[in-house]
Amino acid sequence: MNAKELREKTIDQLNEDLETLKKEGFNLRFQQATGQVENTAQMRRARRDVARVKTIINEKSAIAGAE
Repeated sequence: MNAKELREKTIDQLNEDLETLKKEGFNLRFQQATGQVENTAQMRRARRDVARVKTIINEKSAIAGAE
């Protein structure tokens, strides 16, 4: 998921993506705790995707507030 794709989405779509990513991160943390994670890079990717989506949401909110 890259920032260019995210900027084309609406805030509602971004919030849905954010919830999905948070659930994915939770599941990965749970798998890590039980020793089932095979690819630990997935956790890093999920964390960064959450941060990326939050950043785009904040940018869009700031633009909407300035208008």
